[in-house]
Amino acid sequence: MVRLIDEGIYCFNSQFLTARELVGKGVAEIELTEAYRGTMAYSILSKHNVNGKTAKGSLLNIKFDAMASHDITYVGIIQNAKASGLARFPLPYVLTNCHNSLCAVGGTINEDDHVFGLSAAKKYGGIFVPPHQAVIHTYMRECMSGGGKMILGSDSHTRYGALGTMAIGEGGPELVKQLLNRTYDITYPDVVAVRLTGKPRRGVGPQDVALAIIGEVFKCGFVKNKVMEFIGDGIASLPVEYRNGIDVMTTETTCLSSIWRTDDVLVRDYYAERGRLEDYSPVAPAPLAYYDAAIEVDLGQIEPKIALPFHPANVYNLKDVIANPYDILSAAETEANKLLGGKGVKLSLTDKISGGKVMVEQGIIAGCAGGTYDNIVEAASILRGGRVGDGKFTLSVYPSSTPIYSDLMRKGVLSDLIAAGAVVKTAFCGPCFGAGDVPANGALSIRHTTRNFESREGAKPGAGQIAGVALMDSRSIAATAARGGVLTAATDIDYDDTIPAFDYDERIYAGRVYNGWDKPEGTPLEYGPNIKDWPDMPALADNAVIKLAAAIYDPVTTTDELIPSGETSSYRSNPLGLAEFALSRKVPEYVGRAKAIAADAKQCESGLSGEYADAWRIAGLDAVKGSVSVSSGIFAIKPGDGSAREQAASCQRVLGGSCNIAREYATKRYRSNLINWGMLPFVSDDDFLNGDIIIVPSVREAVARGDELLPAKLVRDGKASDITLKLDKLTEEEKRIILSGCLINYYRDGE
Repeated sequence: MVRLIDEGIYCFNSQFLTARELVGKGVAEIELTEAYRGTMAYSILSKHNVNGKTAKGSLLNIKFDAMASHDITYVGIIQNAKASGLARFPLPYVLTNCHNSLCAVGGTINEDDHVFGLSAAKKYGGIFVPPHQAVIHTYMRECMSGGGKMILGSDSHTRYGALGTMAIGEGGPELVKQLLNRTYDITYPDVVAVRLTGKPRRGVGPQDVALAIIGEVFKCGFVKNKVMEFIGDGIASLPVEYRNGIDVMTTETTCLSSIWRTDDVLVRDYYAERGRLEDYSPVAPAPLAYYDAAIEVDLGQIEPKIALPFHPANVYNLKDVIANPYDILSAAETEANKLLGGKGVKLSLTDKISGGKVMVEQGIIAGCAGGTYDNIVEAASILRGGRVGDGKFTLSVYPSSTPIYSDLMRKGVLSDLIAAGAVVKTAFCGPCFGAGDVPANGALSIRHTTRNFESREGAKPGAGQIAGVALMDSRSIAATAARGGVLTAATDIDYDDTIPAFDYDERIYAGRVYNGWDKPEGTPLEYGPNIKDWPDMPALADNAVIKLAAAIYDPVTTTDELIPSGETSSYRSNPLGLAEFALSRKVPEYVGRAKAIAADAKQCESGLSGEYADAWRIAGLDAVKGSVSVSSGIFAIKPGDGSAREQAASCQRVLGGSCNIAREYATKRYRSNLINWGMLPFVSDDDFLNGDIIIVPSVREAVARGDELLPAKLVRDGKASDITLKLDKLTEEEKRIILSGCLINYYRDGE
């Protein structure tokens, strides 16, 4: 079904072969040495790298063809770029409004941000997609993708590989760099081939394939920070929207990006139907290509899947859960409650078993993963003539763009869904991050969305609320709905899986989307009262005294735990207001601790005092040479899985944070966010406790030199010990950003 090949391998005319086998076929050694240049990733990266270096291990300086942000992120990005001298958008920049398009905490502030976004598009020459028109990634697929292009987005699910576009999701500061004509700097990444063979069975959808892959690769980090390159004759059996559905979920593998082999039939038709045939360009690997590893996926062997709370990698065969519910749900319940430890709530999954059947309370089909035309058509076909029923189970369906909504309406698909008892809503990402369709306390929701992290459905464990999300494909969600909430696999339902051709109506966007690309009007920005400037952040001092305000020993700490999604994001344009929610669902005491340390820091501006002076003395250090700062930090085993939201780092920073210490960082984008906000991304194998004081003498000098191993002192309970903190290699620009104190300072200081 899914097989991992954990070694370098060559693909020669669609076959995986070793170097010895290729030499036996007459392939020259020099061809083998240069075969890494045969990947699609190499071709696209090399065309976008402005320094001309593309050898393995080279530092790439990438400039993108277009960018995208939604209404959780674009205000901060534009404010930061404005403070650094932005005059106009130098590349097409799409501002969508799909995350905060409902009323929420804060009254007018969501719409205030939308007004700001439209004014920014007019002032600087951007593209503004109003609320309820499209979710960010559907719009980018429909209107901005292109064969061989690269797109950067301030959302982790920025993935358009199935359309021949390499797309990367990053924190906002990386978009600021592009707006200021800087580059996205990465070391040439490893490339992993994903060879698809066979054809999926009826009832098996793109989410099933994606979860099968995620379940195999996430925990072992098989594709972490690498490019997934989809090849193989199985691609031809998949409709384009099916490919898009698999592709968008590659984010949950922690890969850097993805790219697919395109074809002159289905992908070409996708562009032609949307009036953009000129943007189609075939993308394919060379006849000989070298991959750093490979994944083989037999599509015909994929079963319907379910990812139980609280991670997309917690994957089971749906039929196994249905056949053996108690053992599987009991084990998943135990693991889920370990993650909830200390919050005073417990998730129950075994109470969903009634008469040997698993009963769920809610189904959602939404967003960039679930709300596609094909998914909804097949879901409606399964439900046609059936009934959701009048019990607890509810079903909500969100077509992911108005062109999709319109065509589903014309073809009667929405009528079928409504007749069956589903509620059809407009394009919105809320169910993906906890801002819409929040289930009842204790409920289990099955969703074709992107994530099922704790509180991702909108519950508040700290307030005694808990619910769970299980990820499933829309087809099996519809099958479950047709049986009134009894967990059911779509392969057990007889239905017509014919998908009528999609008819795109270009008038919809033409009449509503503001397209001011390359036509800046220079009009003033419009500010609501919640849009605040960033507070001053200090440059890195000569010496650092860091007190830990949180020590987290969960295997993974998600971005949602570092700064919760959902209603808290209404404060996204108010840095200090949003910071009040930092770690609120993981370490509720964190904000108070960080503020107390920040108050101590002010007392120490003229010289160390109190416990910090005691710690310096206990550590046996000489008199302070140069400046010294007192700041807070956090320790976590593996922080930063999930969203690209920069606020996970910036909220710590505005509270006086200066570093994270981790065993490893879950994603490149979170580590980049730390750096861009002037925070040191330390790595250590030592154990730490809340309240530990860590002294890093001569830290500024060490960063400037590019030291990777920094000697430090750990002070705990009146005793000091020597430790070593590691700083994985920083680029020259990253060093200067940290030394300046953050990206804003870096640009303001004229770097």
